Amino acid sequence: MSTRMRFTQTLLFRVIVAIILGIVCSFFFPEWLARIFVTFNGLFGNFLGFFIPVLIFALITPAIASLGRGAGKWLGITTAIAYGSTVFSGLLAYAATQGLYPWLLGADQAGASVDIDEGALESFFNVEMPPPFDVMTALLLAFTVGVAMTTVKSDSLYRGATQLRDVIMKIISAFIIPLLPIYIFGMFLSMGMNGNLTTTLSMFFKVLLLAVIGTVLLLAIQFSIAGAIAGRSPWTSLKNMLPAYVTALGTSSSAATIPVTYKAALKNGVSEKVAGFTVPLCATIHLAGSMMKITLFAFAVMFMADKPLSPGMAIGFILTLGITMIAAPGVPGGAIMAAVGVLQSMLGFDQEQVALMIAAYIAIDSFGTACNVTGDGAIAMIVNRFAKDDVIDRSEELSFDAEEANSASSTTEA
Repeated sequence: MSTRMRFTQTLLFRVIVAIILGIVCSFFFPEWLARIFVTFNGLFGNFLGFFIPVLIFALITPAIASLGRGAGKWLGITTAIAYGSTVFSGLLAYAATQGLYPWLLGADQAGASVDIDEGALESFFNVEMPPPFDVMTALLLAFTVGVAMTTVKSDSLYRGATQLRDVIMKIISAFIIPLLPIYIFGMFLSMGMNGNLTTTLSMFFKVLLLAVIGTVLLLAIQFSIAGAIAGRSPWTSLKNMLPAYVTALGTSSSAATIPVTYKAALKNGVSEKVAGFTVPLCATIHLAGSMMKITLFAFAVMFMADKPLSPGMAIGFILTLGITMIAAPGVPGGAIMAAVGVLQSMLGFDQEQVALMIAAYIAIDSFGTACNVTGDGAIAMIVNRFAKDDVIDRSEELSFDAEEANSASSTTEA
């Protein structure tokens, strides 16, 4: 009973209900009533356009600044491995789209582009909400300020950046996420009334299945590499991580799975210090599974809309998205919300396409989360191979700093 109640309170349940209601209501809603939801979607979409650059700056700045703190060089190395794994996932997804989409989606498309906005209802009114700066400016500003903060050891400045991040995450969890089901309802309602629903859903269902298969293949590759580096059987290591995978499927939360992931990493021969350092860190910054889903969905939308996608544009999108994945907030739907700005600025997505991305992402959110946390075990094995006792936790580092400071003080007084 409690499990059923918990599921009904999840974002996934609310999104599924929103999709079903949107489809059903599209058959009998009068146009004036549907236009109310279209108007809401327009306002909410404009707010996202205003908010996303601020979100990117607020999340990435403290993430980069933290590289100069904590566990020193191994924090930076682990972050680099996580970024490399995330980018590799995106490149793998891109390769799959090039080889499979013409065959997988071409029959449904029948040589014609699918524009989900064609014949869409008009909103009653529109309020422009220009962002304070564009997405690329936000990325550059966050990178510049974040790198500068690693050299300027100002606790007050760092504390201010983390507090701004906390405020932004509160807006996401308390305002944006609760309104997403209404946004998605309006999108499916509009698609149903403009006649593009059937083709869009049939094509995206195939992409959903491809994404699930892709995350499993990604894990096989990750543990093959980690096993070769660590000198352990990749299949045994992957089997040891199954409890973390199953737990993540049930919770859809990387943070809630940390204790299980930690124990599984220890079974793979990772030391307690390395596991205690890498597992919580990677639960926040390693989103290879999320990258796989977003890349597959984004390029599916591009294919459906018959938009040109050059290799240079695709690789640039993946590299930029990898940065936003590292800084994505750890709330349900946080990864896709952080990716919205990149989708709009680099791929030219409109509000309807963004809403479709969000709905598809959340539909299989648990599989992406399971891939993320299971891949954390592979990264822990790699870091353990090179770091071992060289990694210390933050509390030990602070105690060492205090001892050195006291020693220096005693020497000065003498």
